[in-house]
Amino acid sequence: MKSDHFNGEEFFNPAVQTKKEFKDLLKWSRTRNPKKWPTNVPNKHQPKIAYLLESTNICVTYINHSTFLIQLAGANNTVINILTDPVFSERTSPINFLGPKRVRRPGIEITALPKIDIVLVSHNHYDHMDMPSLKSLVKRFDPVIITPLGNKKYFNPVNNPKILEGDWWETINLDLLKLKIHFTPAHHWSRRTFTDTNKALWSGMIIETAAHNIFFAGDSGYQNHFQQIAQRFPKIDLSFLPIGAYQPRWFMKDAHMNPEEAVMAHLDLKSIKSIGMHFGTFQLADEGMDEPLIDLLAAQEKLNVHNFEVLNVGETKLF
Repeated sequence: MKSDHFNGEEFFNPAVQTKKEFKDLLKWSRTRNPKKWPTNVPNKHQPKIAYLLESTNICVTYINHSTFLIQLAGANNTVINILTDPVFSERTSPINFLGPKRVRRPGIEITALPKIDIVLVSHNHYDHMDMPSLKSLVKRFDPVIITPLGNKKYFNPVNNPKILEGDWWETINLDLLKLKIHFTPAHHWSRRTFTDTNKALWSGMIIETAAHNIFFAGDSGYQNHFQQIAQRFPKIDLSFLPIGAYQPRWFMKDAHMNPEEAVMAHLDLKSIKSIGMHFGTFQLADEGMDEPLIDLLAAQEKLNVHNFEVLNVGETKLF
């Protein structure tokens, strides 16, 4: 495969590289000064799952972290249900008793979901590709799972899943649902074990329907790929952009945007509306639980942006 982001052995970012050495991780562990998070935060919103939608509406429920239920109007008064990077487990870790532990319950429990048609998995980190959740979703709903190149192999334990892979700028046509999924670049990296660093690709995705273009960024640092996406998709109605896990900047900057960079990405995309994600559920970096929201408000004021918002966990909103 000829590619500007694959060298025959592993995937990489065409711009600045995000691959950290063990010495970088060791430096971070020795110099960390993480803010204290609460151990348990109650959810205050009840989701309002849609069972009928106008074609002009996008119904969004924030479940947690980077997990959203996106509901779109289908044919014959049906609703298409899409989940992004579903994480319902207690920890984002290969070990169920170690690693980052959630501080709040999902806004919708996995047992209360409507029938899921499509699952988008942006990359293979444990806070985005949660295999226990995916196994449960496959067993319950048999959805189509869409993910970048190299990730299908991780689904071997899942019974007969419908998995479709793609490279940046490739398109998957889901004719029965009358929509398309376009893979877009992201500036990130991948790993689930000590031996598979960057062996699988990472990406964002555009959900294209007859009425809307919806952008799900996955995980990404801030680079010019947002401008490239806007050139190919000049009308983006709604974007989901990460705003958390960004401190310290020397360690996180290449792979995770801070809130100001997320607002800059929103401007690059010319998105009509954007929603923040990737914060407030698992402590993955050194910033405090509420810092992403505080820094986002400051960035909005600095850059004079008023169409970038966050939803509370469990909150449902029509766009």
